[in-house]
Amino acid sequence: MADALNTTLLAHIDCPGGGQVWVDGTTLYIGHMRFPSGTTIVDVADPRQPKVISKIGVPDGWHSHKVRVANDLMLVNHEKIGQEGDHSFGGGLGIYDVADPSNPRLLSKWRTGGRGVHRYDFDGRYAYISPTADGYVGNFVMILDLKNPEKPEEVGRWWIPGQWQGGGEDYPWDDWVPPRCHHPIRRGDRLYVSYWHHGLFILDISDMSKPKAISSLNTSPVYPHPTHTCLPFKEKIAGRDIMIVADEDVAKLYPSPPAFTWVYDITVETIPTSIATWQVEGLHGDGSPQEPMTGCHQPSERVAGTIVPFAWFAQGLRIVDFADPYSPRELGHFLPDVPESQARPSSNDVTIDDRGIIYLIDRIHGVDIIETSVF
Repeated sequence: MADALNTTLLAHIDCPGGGQVWVDGTTLYIGHMRFPSGTTIVDVADPRQPKVISKIGVPDGWHSHKVRVANDLMLVNHEKIGQEGDHSFGGGLGIYDVADPSNPRLLSKWRTGGRGVHRYDFDGRYAYISPTADGYVGNFVMILDLKNPEKPEEVGRWWIPGQWQGGGEDYPWDDWVPPRCHHPIRRGDRLYVSYWHHGLFILDISDMSKPKAISSLNTSPVYPHPTHTCLPFKEKIAGRDIMIVADEDVAKLYPSPPAFTWVYDITVETIPTSIATWQVEGLHGDGSPQEPMTGCHQPSERVAGTIVPFAWFAQGLRIVDFADPYSPRELGHFLPDVPESQARPSSNDVTIDDRGIIYLIDRIHGVDIIETSVF
């Protein structure tokens, strides 16, 4: 029996592991980690009896492990994995009509150079993506207008000065990790951007054609984990503007205890200020290094008030309340069963639906549908 607090397992979906889950209405969209599985679409009108209604594959050498849906449009990433496989498929963003989710219809593909698109935000009109492109070092920020989803248009882009080598910019990071945008998240006329071992950036996109940096902050190499997700709350908490920043417990600069999540006060957005951190109790231990994928990975990008479910890799689902942003506290957790042939779980992504039901995907295998009493 799985370890649980204030949570109940409603159902388990037996499917390949994945990178992202997203719910639109009563339809669950699953982005898978490895070829040949691309995207699985599941009817969760009855969350105790989920029904697979459609699948989309990808060719060898690619994955589409991220998925977002709004206004009957589904976006899936196409990203190269490894060096083998069908190079002609090309990196980018697949754009589908899912008005009938049992019959997704490809409308267009936005093609990029290089390895393709990693992760992104989508508001139903604009997509805020992290592509690679010829002439650039690593992923950067791009804004796409999908007013006509059959003919997407680039609105604007932003990168750290030095990434555009094709434009003659000097590369200043010979003694550091190459820059890589993980993904932007939009709130209002701001983008909150995670940039791996180059930290976080807040961008002004009041003019989308000319994004402007407002501030940045980097906790590497003091803490060796890459910055994975910058998630601002929509409403003020305790009269302050608050953002949580999840570091990912992979790609460490040196061996260390597991990654955790930061809490930043961004009321004065030119000076993001850390006011707290949160870690699964006891996980820091005596400060000795632990193996990667033990600690933090990803918060739900759909949030219920001040309560945020997290996918915490080997620690499963963690439900954390930030009502007191100076002292976050855990309200519940759920540790999934260990996938066959694995030593421990690897919870990779999590989301919630309008009913407060939680969907937790394992990186290796399966999705758990979980009810909680904390909402």
